[in-house]
Amino acid sequence: MGLSGPLKKVIVIFLLTLVCVYVSLSPGFNFLGKSFKLPGLDVKIGNLEIKRNFNLVLGLDLAGGSHLVFEADTSQLSSGDKKDALESVKSIFEQRVNFMGVSEPNIQLSSFEGKDRIIVELPGIKDTQAAVSLIGRTARLDFREFIDEKDATQGATLLNTRPTGFTGADFKKATPDFDQQLSRPIISFETKQESAQKFGEITTKLVGKYLIVFLDDAVLSIATVQEPITQGKGQISGAFTVEQTKLLSKLMNAGALPVPVMLVQEQTVGATLGAESVSRSVRAGLVGLGMVLLFMFLAYGKLGLFADLALIIYGILTLALYKFIPVVLTLPGIAGFLLSVGMAVDSNILIFERFKEEKPRRPLADALEVSFGRAWDSIRDANIATLVTAFVLANPLDWSFLNTSGPVRGFAITLALGIGLSLFTGIVVVRNLLRVFIRK
Repeated sequence: MGLSGPLKKVIVIFLLTLVCVYVSLSPGFNFLGKSFKLPGLDVKIGNLEIKRNFNLVLGLDLAGGSHLVFEADTSQLSSGDKKDALESVKSIFEQRVNFMGVSEPNIQLSSFEGKDRIIVELPGIKDTQAAVSLIGRTARLDFREFIDEKDATQGATLLNTRPTGFTGADFKKATPDFDQQLSRPIISFETKQESAQKFGEITTKLVGKYLIVFLDDAVLSIATVQEPITQGKGQISGAFTVEQTKLLSKLMNAGALPVPVMLVQEQTVGATLGAESVSRSVRAGLVGLGMVLLFMFLAYGKLGLFADLALIIYGILTLALYKFIPVVLTLPGIAGFLLSVGMAVDSNILIFERFKEEKPRRPLADALEVSFGRAWDSIRDANIATLVTAFVLANPLDWSFLNTSGPVRGFAITLALGIGLSLFTGIVVVRNLLRVFIRK
């Protein structure tokens, strides 16, 4: 005799829960004074590669980090061009921060009293100098030639050189490399497909002559063109260290800022709440969760026990999802999670109250099915209203007339994820548990 449909679903739910328990406990945990390490996820299927260490990512208020404020010089731009330039700066900042490996940075534009600023918050990054050197540089690359080759003995300057028409905008990719013959670090680059011909024409014209690379109006490299480069690939050599080639490659890949920016404020932010405050917040959340579990048992007896089990599964799934995405957890984010816990049992209360009304009039199994069906409309409408609110607070489309605060967005994201998971546990998990264990 085969397994029934509800029993199969219950088995799948518990297998999924076991996987999520593993993710929740990763990358390690302590038990009875012993430390256990669990490996993360490292999967590669064709071009798809997924790597996760399942660390819980904390926001600026819980983990500390860097707070940087840059001011953009937009005095030479019209109002329409200024908006596009600032959005471009923000986008390039986000790319450069991603090269640093920072998850979910908070980058905002701010205009006040005629000053255009970009506020950057980097959770977990304490070295502000390293952050500024990467994300705040203009990184404007310009390939130039001498106006008169005789000037080469005097050194290259902006005055005695002229543009060739090839800039950092023509780059497709730059990578740090090493010249085995000369035993020195270099930067290898590849041009965009449409720029390969232009670079080939420039190097053909300059065979035997100098090609000078300027970075932000400073000489980066002076090289003699030995032969035409027509395949769209080349090298930049100079007195580089390995670390410099890595930094310059990241800057080239992230693109040049369209306007000059200047750092006007920098500070290392400590965890504003402190370990004790975080501990108290977690303790308060556990006490609240325990009271909810106790209420459900006292109010609904055996039915409440299954709702409690579903709520525990909900907590495990939520923590695993936070680690897998990962979600940057702030105190407002924790508040969003705790609010969604209340929403998770709210659906069960509606179902169980309906069950009390249906039970005297129908067989037990039919009463359960009818209760879930008739309570669904109220559950759906309540959760849709909450999801709409979360969408407005998260403002994923970056509408200027709505909120752009990072902490508020964190609250909205954890609330929305919690609502989705609470619907799963409140409807799917509880319903199948009751079908298996109660209906007989």
